[in-house]
Amino acid sequence: MAGSSPTSVSLKLLIDSKSNRLVFAEAGKDFVDFIFSIMSLPVGTVVRLLSDQGTLGCIRNIYESIENLGSSYMLWTANKDILLKAQAFNYGAYEPLLLPSIKPPAYTNLYRCSNGGNVNCRVYIANNPSSCCPSCNHLMNHSFTFVNLPSKVGGGFVKEAATYMITDDLVVRPIATSYIVTLLNKYKIKDIGDLEEKVVSVGVNEGVKLLKASLQSKTVLTDAFLEKKAGESSNVSNSGIVIEENAG
Repeated sequence: MAGSSPTSVSLKLLIDSKSNRLVFAEAGKDFVDFIFSIMSLPVGTVVRLLSDQGTLGCIRNIYESIENLGSSYMLWTANKDILLKAQAFNYGAYEPLLLPSIKPPAYTNLYRCSNGGNVNCRVYIANNPSSCCPSCNHLMNHSFTFVNLPSKVGGGFVKEAATYMITDDLVVRPIATSYIVTLLNKYKIKDIGDLEEKVVSVGVNEGVKLLKASLQSKTVLTDAFLEKKAGESSNVSNSGIVIEENAG
């Protein structure tokens, strides 16, 4: 929900049960915000969150999904630059709710040069009040207010009203019949009614697993959610994710 910080979010999986293959998933704002927020994580943060390193995997697909998503679906126009051109984790715009808490740097405030009379100094900003101005060598210890996104538009990156479809390799699009038909044809499935629906609850542990898989795999959602052993009757997969069967 916009403006809240849920400890888990729901994700609907559409699965070809004959091959135990995920065709696509349906998700709302919370899950898409999490997927897109991967692009705002500095490499150092990713390394700290993951126990080992992987290949680029599907990171490129997330980047292109944000780049290609129409502006009408973005909660805030500047969000694309925040995600695609991030220098560091963005202050206040979004904190990934499906990842462990990320410790802030030692200095989280922003500072300007204390020599207010020098116009050339005004272009410099520091996050450490002990920094010296490159222009005049005065301390940059004059604090100013960092303004977050207006609270009236909520947090995150995309709007809540839309439903999104996510493919196994993390291509994210607004859900549309044409995209669904394309996927059904790709997997030679005659009717969407032939797909099995499963709703999974995604929490912090699964968020870390998804982040790791996105760097290593082209079948991220399958790797994260469809790892039950053959003949296993429990409704808990090897990944520890509780799966609820939808009636009908």
